[in-house]
Amino acid sequence: MKEALGGRVFTAIEPLKRFYPAEAYHQKYYLRQDHVLMTDFTAFFPDEEDFMNSPAAAKVNGFLSGIGPEELMRRILPKLGLSAEGERRLRLRVR
Repeated sequence: MKEALGGRVFTAIEPLKRFYPAEAYHQKYYLRQDHVLMTDFTAFFPDEEDFMNSPAAAKVNGFLSGIGPEELMRRILPKLGLSAEGERRLRLRVR
């Protein structure tokens, strides 16, 4: 790249003036890929913005993406309010 531009390349790092969250349909990608879990979360949060801002949805999305230990998932699972099928599905996917 340096040669193509004829010199050194610099990237300016500037303070963030305003944050724009991605559109709701881009939020919680891994959770959105699971129909069973999304059925539960859609019942909890019919409004997309509420779903987008849900700490429970963020946690489940994190577990599905491989972030967070299985032991933590097992500890908070009863507090999530998922259906029996949703709990089974999350346990299966997080192993």
